[in-house]
Parts: sequence; C-alpha cells; structure tokens
Amino acid sequence: MTNILEAINNIINQSQFNVTNLFSGKNRINNVGEGLENFIKNAFANTFTEENEMLRLQKFSEIYSWLGNQNHPPDLMIKDGDAIEVKKIQSPLNDLALNSSYPKSTLLSSSKLITNDCRNCEDWKEKDLLYSIGYIDNEELKSLFFVYGNIYAANHEIYEIIKEKISSGIKEIPNVEFAESKELGRVNRVDPLGITNLRIRGMWQIQNPKKVFDYILNNEKVKFELTAIIPTSKYNSFPLESRNKIEKLSVDNFSITNSKVKNPNNPATLLDVKLITFKVI
Repeated sequence: MTNILEAINNIINQSQFNVTNLFSGKNRINNVGEGLENFIKNAFANTFTEENEMLRLQKFSEIYSWLGNQNHPPDLMIKDGDAIEVKKIQSPLNDLALNSSYPKSTLLSSSKLITNDCRNCEDWKEKDLLYSIGYIDNEELKSLFFVYGNIYAANHEIYEIIKEKISSGIKEIPNVEFAESKELGRVNRVDPLGITNLRIRGMWQIQNPKKVFDYILNNEKVKFELTAIIPTSKYNSFPLESRNKIEKLSVDNFSITNSKVKNPNNPATLLDVKLITFKVI
C-alpha cells in the first residue's frame, strides 16, 4: 500500500512539474487547483505516466477509499492509510485558507464536516492527516510541502472551545433566536418581520508551514523544492521496503535528516521528526 515515502520517491523519479499538463481522463486539465490535486493523486498512486483512463481509475480505486468532495474534507483518503488535504497557494509564503474547517491534527470520522459517504467508505474512526501545500507559478509547481497535522495543528478541543464560546456568547444576546448549525451558528428572524436570518461562518486560516517551521528550514531560491516533515514515530511505522527505497535514493540535492519541532500543544516540548528535502537548482 502507498504512503508519503512512496509518493516522494515517485515525485523525485519524474521531472514533470507543470500541473496542467497531467491528464485527467482524456482531457487536459485547465484548472490549476484541480491540477495540483491530480498531481498528488498520481504521486501516491504512481500513475504519472499512465495515460490510459481506465487503468488510472483502476489504480486509484485500489489505492484510495475516498477521492473527495469539493465542499467537504478531506481531498483524499488512502485505504487503511492517511487522509490528505491539498492546498494551493498563490505565493511561497501565503497563509493557508481553511474557510469553515479549523486546522486539524487528525481527521475524525465523527466530524460534522465530512459526508456520510466519506464516513462509511471504509472502517475507520481516526486517520492521520497529511497537509499537502503546493505553490504554483504560471502553471509550474515551484514548491510542495508535506506536513502531518499532529505536528502542525493543536488538538481538536483547542479549536472547539473557541467555536463553543462564540456560540454561547451569541445565545446570551437578548431576544435572539439562535439555531444550531454545522457552521458557528445561525440567528433566525432578526428583524420585526422575521424575514432575515444571519449565518455565522468561521473563516479559518493557518500560517504557511515555511513560516511555522522556519527554524529548521534552509530557504533558498530554487527551480523546485519538496519538503516533508514527518514525526519520527510515523516514519518508523512505514514498511521497511518504503523506508529502504527512499533512504537509498541517490540523487543530487536530496536529504533525510533528524530534527525536532515544537509541540503544537505545548511549545516548551520538542518532538522528533524526519526532515526530507529535495531541490532542483
């Protein structure tokens, strides 16, 4: 079964970084965001060179249990593996717009934001969540950053507390008809005629991981760069075959090093990680 190490290996072994030149069925992709997501799909499924639509779809069906919904997370789920969120940014250091979905350390099947089809696509309760952030300039993928949610975002309850306090605060306003919602809340009948409703949506964003982890990164101008930060315990859980494959890669400007990052729940403690980098100079 595939994993982030296999995906990195597949990306390094192909040299095509124009995301709209990849095939989606018989059609050339015209949407850059769709192109990035398709790039990630191909990376994990090792289908970069597969132009036969049916063979590609069959491989996707073998690899993935969920291929996403535009309005509901996640974008991808690997069978018995990670959930993947794909984010496209407009400049190298842009923050990530998460809209109504707060940053997640893991993906829970109990989340109100996922669909029933996603919840029931396989037998699961919680999945590790991998953020895949791509910076694209003029259809060329310039950087790709992989980071696991449990070293990037705080635990779920941190964000849920904020949501609950906002909702409870609104309920305390006199003469307000508050309704429960998948969003932060809804206030009904706010005017004398009772014809106006107020939807209260969260517009979450999180800092770019290049800023968050700048203390372990060596940023320089390159044609393309791939960075992955993986908890050491997660790295060691991958099959030995996958670890050997990537550790034996012999290409220029590729490295795997041991490092430490701040615990997102308690910055006073440090967590062991593997830092993987690949650059095209």
